[in-house]
Amino acid sequence: MNIVVLDGYTLNPGDLNWQGIEQFGSLKIYDRISLDEETIIKAIGKATVVFTNKTPLTKSILQKVPHVTYIGVLATGYNVVDVSYAKELGITVTNIPAYSTRSVAQFTMGLLLEMCHNIGKHNTAVQNRKWINSADFSFIETPLIELIGKTIGIIGFGSIGQATAKLAEAFGLHILVHSRTKYPELETANCRYVPLDHLFEKADIISLHCPLTESTDGIINKNNIAKMKDGVLIINTSRGGLVVEEDLKNALNSGKVASAAVDVISAEPMLENNPLLNAKNCIITPHIAWAPKEARTRLMQTAVLNLEAFLNENPVNVVNS
Repeated sequence: MNIVVLDGYTLNPGDLNWQGIEQFGSLKIYDRISLDEETIIKAIGKATVVFTNKTPLTKSILQKVPHVTYIGVLATGYNVVDVSYAKELGITVTNIPAYSTRSVAQFTMGLLLEMCHNIGKHNTAVQNRKWINSADFSFIETPLIELIGKTIGIIGFGSIGQATAKLAEAFGLHILVHSRTKYPELETANCRYVPLDHLFEKADIISLHCPLTESTDGIINKNNIAKMKDGVLIINTSRGGLVVEEDLKNALNSGKVASAAVDVISAEPMLENNPLLNAKNCIITPHIAWAPKEARTRLMQTAVLNLEAFLNENPVNVVNS
């Protein structure tokens, strides 16, 4: 059996191994490939099993590789594959659910703490000898924020949103939740579901943990930002398309939004003309919330188990059944 990994570098930049998958057949690994159709088809070659992370597998491509029987998406989101057409062709498509829940929740709080304390800026100031030259025992480069007693609004309350809420509660935050699916058993005196406009109005911090759908596309836009508190903090570790980036830039530059931290943007890798690149008080990280080694190890292990289950004719984590 021939197996190909189309874009393996982000999962395994060298600190993991592919032995779990290699045990099932002849394995060809590309760190990355050009995303034009001809290159993708050539890379697939005679493989019957294909793993992809962000390399698109469109209807046009799938039509030209009729020998493929299995596609393993090396991520939770699977919009890079035309899953409906794959089903028509009898191709099983699987994904990797829940591998990064704890990592993304932890990273979310890391971004929040950075916005509250600007640790990086203060370290830079010290490294630039400002403390050495200070007349005082202490100095403050930017306003500092204490979290206890403030309110965080969490949009999307799946596993990551729930894990973020638990961490937020440990910091003394009150929690407002808006989600398409409600779990009444998770409501407490300190964590409750509210309408979206209520969340916008009352939250000191807004954190996005929802999928990108028609109803959430551009949910952070100028109209909704206008409903928010002056000086609100916004965090996005979910999908770049949730934010109208030009609107967020304007809100940051005007001070309506005090600070924003985003790990995802509309086009990745980032384009030179991205509006957030030069916005005031905006932290941008390169889509790494998912990527601690522990999380990537879980991802790799699940990918192996997914393929094994498929080969045993008992597939799991199928997204096009």
